[in-house]
Amino acid sequence: RSGPGSDSDDMCRCMRPFLTSVLSCLCSPCRVKLWASAFGGEIKSISAKYSGSQLLQKVGSALLCSALERLRKSEREGEKDKYFNAVLINEVDEEGNSMELGGDFLLQPNDHFNNLSVNLSLSVVQVPTNMYNKDSAIVNGVYWSEALNKVFVDNFERDPSLIWQYFGSAKGFFRQYPGIKWRPDEHGVIAFDCRNRKWYIQAATSPKDVVILVDVSGSMKGLRLTIARQTVSSILDTLGDDDFFNVIAYNDEVHYVEPCLNGTLVQADVTNKDHFRMNLDKLLAKGIGMLDVGLTEAFEVLNDFNQTGRGSVCSQAIMLVTDGAVDTYDSVFAKYNWPDRKVRIFPYLIGRESAFADNLKWMACANKGYFTQISTLADVQENVMEYLHVLSRPKVIAQEHDTVWTEAYIDSTLPQAQKLEDGQGPILMTTVAMPVFSTKNETRNRGILLGVVGTDVPVSELLKTIPKYKYEESKKRRKPNYSSVDLSEVEWEDKDDILRNAMVNRKTGTFSMEVKKTVDKGKRVLVLHNDYYYTDIKGTPFSLGVALSRGHGKYFFRGNVTVEEGLHDLEHPDVQLADEWTYCDTDEHPEHRYLSQIEAIKLYLSGREPHLKCDKELIQEVLFDAVVTAPLEAYWTSLVLNKSENSDKGVEIAYLGTRTGLSRINLFVVPDQLTNQDFLTAEDKEGVFNADHFPLWYKRAAEQVPGTFVYSLPFNTGRYTCPLSVGIQMKLEFFQRKFWTASRQCAALDGRCSISCDNENINCYLIDNNGFILVAEDYSLTGMFFGEAEGAVMNKLLLMGSFKRVTLYDYQAICRIFAESSDGSRALLDVSTPSQRGDRTMLVPCDTEYPAFVSERTIKETTGNIDCEGCIKSFVIQQIPSSNLFMVVVDNKCDCSEAAPITMDPIEIISLTAAAHNESLKCERLKFQKDRRRPDSCHPFHPEENSMECGGALNLSPSLMATLFCLLLALFPR
Repeated sequence: RSGPGSDSDDMCRCMRPFLTSVLSCLCSPCRVKLWASAFGGEIKSISAKYSGSQLLQKVGSALLCSALERLRKSEREGEKDKYFNAVLINEVDEEGNSMELGGDFLLQPNDHFNNLSVNLSLSVVQVPTNMYNKDSAIVNGVYWSEALNKVFVDNFERDPSLIWQYFGSAKGFFRQYPGIKWRPDEHGVIAFDCRNRKWYIQAATSPKDVVILVDVSGSMKGLRLTIARQTVSSILDTLGDDDFFNVIAYNDEVHYVEPCLNGTLVQADVTNKDHFRMNLDKLLAKGIGMLDVGLTEAFEVLNDFNQTGRGSVCSQAIMLVTDGAVDTYDSVFAKYNWPDRKVRIFPYLIGRESAFADNLKWMACANKGYFTQISTLADVQENVMEYLHVLSRPKVIAQEHDTVWTEAYIDSTLPQAQKLEDGQGPILMTTVAMPVFSTKNETRNRGILLGVVGTDVPVSELLKTIPKYKYEESKKRRKPNYSSVDLSEVEWEDKDDILRNAMVNRKTGTFSMEVKKTVDKGKRVLVLHNDYYYTDIKGTPFSLGVALSRGHGKYFFRGNVTVEEGLHDLEHPDVQLADEWTYCDTDEHPEHRYLSQIEAIKLYLSGREPHLKCDKELIQEVLFDAVVTAPLEAYWTSLVLNKSENSDKGVEIAYLGTRTGLSRINLFVVPDQLTNQDFLTAEDKEGVFNADHFPLWYKRAAEQVPGTFVYSLPFNTGRYTCPLSVGIQMKLEFFQRKFWTASRQCAALDGRCSISCDNENINCYLIDNNGFILVAEDYSLTGMFFGEAEGAVMNKLLLMGSFKRVTLYDYQAICRIFAESSDGSRALLDVSTPSQRGDRTMLVPCDTEYPAFVSERTIKETTGNIDCEGCIKSFVIQQIPSSNLFMVVVDNKCDCSEAAPITMDPIEIISLTAAAHNESLKCERLKFQKDRRRPDSCHPFHPEENSMECGGALNLSPSLMATLFCLLLALFPR
């Protein structure tokens, strides 16, 4: 093995034998180096010529969030006009007449709402299927909330960047602007209930620790136990990420639904709640009910967990699900809860009998709770919701208009979320919400919550405020039921959570570490040294972090070019600007919304439009880039006109990109002759500048040694349509032909070669710096990882240090399980079909680790021998000059097929849904809790609260409901 400064003549003079049989008599390292040099020189010449890189080197090249604005008040009482039901609009009955609460509702596609058909003048009202849409409480609420229509419209006119605005009523209806058609599922059901949404729960109540006590005595058998399970499930629906809980069953003793969580609470995230739901089916009714034993356990768990400081440290509650209580158990309450009554009691009486109702209602009233009776499954949803009104009382009485920002999430239950999709599925969003309540003095101690107002902010909108030419955002695949990914799952190299904990606690500072960044669908890895800068965002619960790869952006060109010169070159047909970048804000004023970015830049530079806001620094740099790269136009044109050049049309496209989002593209063949029609088009998500990343070819070239080319084979194309994309796109057959031609060269004076890659005793490969095969004699190996074809050789390269293995983690992976397997086992990414196995397959969230491989840059050439039990297998690896490629020549006379292949298959780490996993590890995963920052406000009690409002429905008049409510005016004030 020789270093980067080795002299080729010295290598040839060494003449040391290293290959068996056919190769032993030749100066083989020199021969391979000759082939590699010939191919490298040829391919570099082609790349440099058609990309125009040498020309550019002579010329030179270049390189938040707004605060929340409160909504104004709306105090006029709405007129009792007909309301538009979101499901019934534009529907007719069998006779062709409009449905009641429906009628004609104008819907028009709107590009701001991703071409969904909406009504910008009116809102619609959605009522859950399990509720009567003409119930008096709902009709009254709908009537007075008609006043919001004007507020919604005014908000949108003031800030056109807004999308969905809405009001979620405490009675269950949901008013949404702009109006949009809702459609039931295949069963005619719309299960959406706004009161179960994260934004509603967080805005309406304070964080809470909850123990759900479930009676599983013999009297609960049959329908009662079914209703009890559904009640517990509905309570779990109302818990958010700021809440903590456990579920305890009791008869003559207590049974934890999840035994490993004995004596503690867990965070109410989606994964934990789903895990408990799965265990509810294990509940069996038998024995006698000892409620005092269950209450004692619940109080002790709440007290012990509160002492740890790991929970909500705010409200506490016990949800009691039972078919009766023979006593009031005042001695238990006297011991654990009186006189402070810090734990609220919410009894749910299951069944139609009311013999024990008085005892349960007494418990609720004596402990600041609320009593309800649930007779049927249809009663569950509404009765469970009653406790939210009680927990919201302190906040309402204190008149605390706490503004909450939810974590990033996907809410696929809304019609717009099902259709507003990016390239990876439903859009990611955060919601800004605020409680709405009655302010009348005569009802103050009742703490009447009217509902919650909110507006969605797609994460993509937040990303638009980030200057793309300075930073790049990360994007990952998302699990089903996505709720925020923890920072430690993204920056997983931060093993001690230094960066995570600093940002969670809203500190300001810097941090540095080496990271591994995956690109090209996770197949490749870049090793970077990142510097992190972080601080809190005032007025929100968020912190902002920026990661800069060391060396990137340290210097940039800024030249003095005239506006006329810059615009002339910017408007050339081969020039494109990043579609999703904001050079000028064309959304703020209606008259600018139909301008392209180049048109907006021209208007801005003319000085005739003072209201058009643009990024002056970015425009100056993109004009400079346009001028500097302009000579390429004439250069590429000359190549096209020269008929002797590119006669076999091996080179199809030359392209260039700069950090300002400017790209130039030149075709050397007509579009119909392109082997990859999508390359550098909007369909090629990885190959263009867009809202969340630079092109893949740009990122890989930026990490390559200056003055060299990166060659790669896309993973999503077939053998005959794979282009090599860095600076130029060329046909794979053309590229391979150049390689085989170079491998036939030799240094013999008579020009006759005693050996070449055509020899049947050797195998020749061309691989890249991540170990993927670009050229092989067996065409079926093209694109395959080298370790799968030559496992023994790849293993030796790893042992010798020519390549190194990097372990990566995917905390957003998807695994396939066979739900009905008799042995309960599961396979990861199993390729067999359900019909082959006779099982029902299901994709579930999981965490995986997988290897990636990268070459050691300092090692240019290596020889090696492998003992394969009876023979010696020899090989040579030689770097191709000025590239990221390596030529590997392997002796194939020695059979090493017994050596296991080296693959990049992922391995599942642990999953809650895998029955075969170690139970103790699963338990630790459930218990594990990272540091978290609690919400700024906490309202567990209020001294003016009327605790005797502890059972039965509240009767509210329409006049009382027509009161003050606060609305979100705009997320991006000017």
